[in-house]
Amino acid sequence: MQEISTKPYLLRALYEWCTDNGYTPHIAVRVDNQTRVPRQFVRDNEIVLNISFEATSQLQMGNEWVEFSARFSGKSHKIEVPVANILAIYARENGQGMAFPVESTGGEAQDSGADAEAVESAQPVEPVASPVAPRAVESPSVADAAAKADRAPEGDQPDDDGSKGGGRARLKIVK
Repeated sequence: MQEISTKPYLLRALYEWCTDNGYTPHIAVRVDNQTRVPRQFVRDNEIVLNISFEATSQLQMGNEWVEFSARFSGKSHKIEVPVANILAIYARENGQGMAFPVESTGGEAQDSGADAEAVESAQPVEPVASPVAPRAVESPSVADAAAKADRAPEGDQPDDDGSKGGGRARLKIVK
């Protein structure tokens, strides 16, 4: 019997840690022909997905696949990601999480034997700029992410809606 990789267990543990602490869990994913995501949001064969309870429906984090439904530009999509293609999981608010090395982009996802080797060399992610940090990539709840994550430049002030807490930040897309 082949030993199961530790990667899916670490993903589930870090997802739980994020939700228990009120953080928004995101996963960075390498996209290949086995990954089912809306292709128009893929940049450089990668996509960052918000996997929070509020952004997903029917989230299932198994040993081989992460599956859920999410809305992109108002349209519901069934998302299917091989665990082998997950580059990192982290909290959007502080960047803490874990990155996983993934083999070079190819037509097929890694098998679970390669996952075990990759997880052994996984490094914790500290809240610093890194290739897996959130960037201008559409995620299921980009409006919510913009309200919490983006910092408006000094000249841009959020609209004041008259509420006690002030206005919401607006997402500014930079190309």
